[in-house]
Amino acid sequence: MKVIIDICVIPMGVGLSVSPYVAACQRVIEEAGLSHRMHAYGTNVEGDWDEVFAAVKRCHEVVHEMGAPRINTTLKVGTRTDRAQSMQDKIDSVTQKLEH
Repeated sequence: MKVIIDICVIPMGVGLSVSPYVAACQRVIEEAGLSHRMHAYGTNVEGDWDEVFAAVKRCHEVVHEMGAPRINTTLKVGTRTDRAQSMQDKIDSVTQKLEH
């Protein structure tokens, strides 16, 4: 099953700057070969359910390995069975409405 998620990984107990941990998660997602788009408060990721959630698990493993004692992750998960839809398709749908 294909899935699109919005993920925000927040390491706790590591100080104010979390950018090294976010960068580590971005590397995990890239290494998994998943389509993704980072935004100001998280990352959209699309792909096969098992591959996406394996990357989510790996993000937690890597951030813990970097020394974060706790992680709070927020996930939004969307699936469709009526048709295929990519992240870009969703954006294009709204953008087209703005142009009219």
